[in-house]
Amino acid sequence: MSRRVVITGVGVLAPGGVGAKAFWELLREGRTATRRISTFDPTPFRSQIAGEIDFDPYQHGLGPQQVRRMDRAAQLAVVAAAEAVADSGIEPAELDPARIGVSIGSAVGATMSLDEEYRVVSDGGRGWLVDPAYAVPHLYNHFVPSSFAAEVAWSVGAEGPATVVSTGCTSGLDSVGHACELIREDSTDVMVAGATDAPISPITVACFDAIKATTPRNDDPEHASRPFDATRNGFVLGEGAAVFVLEEHDHAVRRGAQVYAEIAGYASRCNAFHMTGLRSDGAEMAEAIRVAMDQARVGPEAIDYINAHGSGTKQNDRHETAAFKRTLGEHAYRTPVSSIKSMIGHSLGAIGSVEIAASVLAMRHDVVPPTANLHQPDPECDLDYVPRTARDHRTDTVLSVGSGFGGFQSAMLLTTPERTAR
Repeated sequence: MSRRVVITGVGVLAPGGVGAKAFWELLREGRTATRRISTFDPTPFRSQIAGEIDFDPYQHGLGPQQVRRMDRAAQLAVVAAAEAVADSGIEPAELDPARIGVSIGSAVGATMSLDEEYRVVSDGGRGWLVDPAYAVPHLYNHFVPSSFAAEVAWSVGAEGPATVVSTGCTSGLDSVGHACELIREDSTDVMVAGATDAPISPITVACFDAIKATTPRNDDPEHASRPFDATRNGFVLGEGAAVFVLEEHDHAVRRGAQVYAEIAGYASRCNAFHMTGLRSDGAEMAEAIRVAMDQARVGPEAIDYINAHGSGTKQNDRHETAAFKRTLGEHAYRTPVSSIKSMIGHSLGAIGSVEIAASVLAMRHDVVPPTANLHQPDPECDLDYVPRTARDHRTDTVLSVGSGFGGFQSAMLLTTPERTAR
């Protein structure tokens, strides 16, 4: 029999607040945290807005050497991991370190540091032959995203498997799914798992400008992210991190841990179709959802809430709407669906884990967060997208989905301990 996996600790850093409590308050109130980019002058770019975190690493316990060594994304991951471990009440020093693992997702790695170091060694792009003597001594750590997993492992004393999962915008779901498999196969008892990305840099903004994926609605940053709305015109870039303590169920019970949710099902598929394009029928996402539901042994009627990918692009919103109808049938019309990207933007590889955090907090409070800025629903997106205002709603089973460039489609089923017992 497969070992059961539960979430016992949550740590979140997202636009609008640092920590799970501040994150949930923002979602519950339906506030938006998207604004004009402040980390560099965005004037030359088509899209000049993002969801930024007001984050000072020194205020969160990092020392000067750590700040010098780590990219911002690594800093976010380490701080989120510390919150998750503290929240879980677990004492890693009292456990066998070889039975504790780390799985961290990231789509773009140390983008901000690489961008900055290139400017330095090339003298602002003027030097074709760059001078490496001007680079920081830890430049290699920025080139290899595996350094993220190493930093988190060092910070929590984990000596088991340590992995970075990079599958584009589904990285945050897939890293947690990978962690589940390691526990289920008895390779570990505890996993510190989640995702991080800090991509708000000129190179990232330029790349998304080139394909016109991000919104040019620069005059109204707070209302620019509009998933499922007929007036949407691209997503808003963001940054963030969410990390969890995952445990084998009996291990958690023996130490009297709080349990947020059980990860009852997970699956990932690839459409093998197009780097950025999606088929309109949602077949690949639907297949991931179907397999996750089969693992969880639940039918469509059991789904209480869907935390959508909801990026705010027409092809994505219509693709996943079709996938929900394809898998849930008529129950899709009775199921609340929402996108938190409407409030915090799209933090690329991190967002899947941030959305898992939103899902487990929704389950804890029996509240469905809203889709902010949804005023004119797209007629082709005709489900219940919880416009603008959070809703009290019994939430025992949540489906969280992700969609990423490269054709990746992932789905995760979360259930409350009470539902599992029933």
